[in-house]
Parts: sequence; structure tokens; C-alpha cells
Amino acid sequence: MILDAQPDIEVVAEAVDGARAVDAVRLHAPDVALLDVRMPVMDGIEACRAITAADGGCRAVMLTTFDSDEYVYEALHAGASGFLLKDVRRDDLVHAVRVVARGDALLAPSVARRLIEEYTSRGVRRADGGRLEVLTARERETLLLLGRGLSNAEIAAELVVSEHTVKTHVGNVLAKLGLRDRIQAVICAYETGLIAAGDPPREGGGAARYRSLRRSARRPA
Repeated sequence: MILDAQPDIEVVAEAVDGARAVDAVRLHAPDVALLDVRMPVMDGIEACRAITAADGGCRAVMLTTFDSDEYVYEALHAGASGFLLKDVRRDDLVHAVRVVARGDALLAPSVARRLIEEYTSRGVRRADGGRLEVLTARERETLLLLGRGLSNAEIAAELVVSEHTVKTHVGNVLAKLGLRDRIQAVICAYETGLIAAGDPPREGGGAARYRSLRRSARRPA
């Protein structure tokens, strides 16, 4: 009801379990799937993995009452572009869908903290830091700030450049490292040791940034 009430969002299908959600995505080809972590038949993590592995380009936002490290870590590595708790405000939910539909990704600040704690407490294996050698010095700075949760506008202010320049740097970082979106960039920043596990993310004014709109409904003429 919240999403369908928005003039720029069309809810094309609903499903009562994860398996039917995967089938609905194949049938309707939406831009975004909003998935509950706990669903019968197939849980949201498996549904997310199946949806993001397909060629349709649908992006997944996970919605749950649970913000445990396990769910966050598994959802992100299953390909989720966002992770929201069910106590999220309706405006933030709508904003998240719009953000993810545009191709961006979003993590609520509390979820970002959980992700960092995952690396700290469990000693998650770090990838070879040499992976970042393909980046220029400015691109490494951009990845560092992405990992700390800064928006493009905040990165632009930090680096004293235009937002257009930041978008170029972000695009180069994603392309060179083979990353899908900003969330994968955050994970990469920690896995490669660019950011220390104890370095907290910046918490902005919004709870998250996500999106889930149909491309056909929002593509400019």
C-alpha cells in the first residue's frame, strides 16, 4: 500500500513465499524486489541469490525484523542492494526503493555497523590488498570514503571536487574492481584492509538509500 500509493512506483506483483517471488520476478521483470528475510518454502536469502543471479537486472532489498550479523552478511553476499529493518519509516522505505531502482545501493547505519562488527569479531578473511593497485590515488580515496558511508555530495566536499567528478571516480572504482554497486565497494574496502575494522562508518541524516521501481514506468522519454 505504501509503495503503490507513490505516483512513480508501480507494484507489479506480490508473493507469499520466496519461490513464488522468484517466479514473479521472472514473469514481471521488475526493477526492484522487496524481500522478507524469513519466508516459507524458500527464505529471502535464497530468493535474493536466485533473483540477482538471473539476467533480468532486478535488484533486491531485504526487509527484516532481525539485524543480526549473520543475516546482513549473508544477504549482502547473496547480492542484495539494500538492507532495511521493518521499523523503517515509510518515507525511508519509499526512498530506498527509488534509490535502488536508480542503480544505487543502501545500508542503514545500524546495518553498516553490524557489517563492520562481522569483520572485527569473526576475523573474516581479507582479500589481497594488491587488488587495489589498479586504482589511481584519487580512486583509492574515493573507495575509502565510500567505505565510510559518505554520499557523493559528501565525498565531493571532502575531496574538494564536483559531484560529477565523484560520479566518474565511483564508476571507475566499480568498473576496475568488478563491483556491482556501492555496497560491494564498502565490503571491498574492508576486505582489502583499506579501512580498519574498528573505523566506524559515517552516519548521515537518512536511515538508508534504496530503490525498487519498474524501469519501464520511470525511464525518461
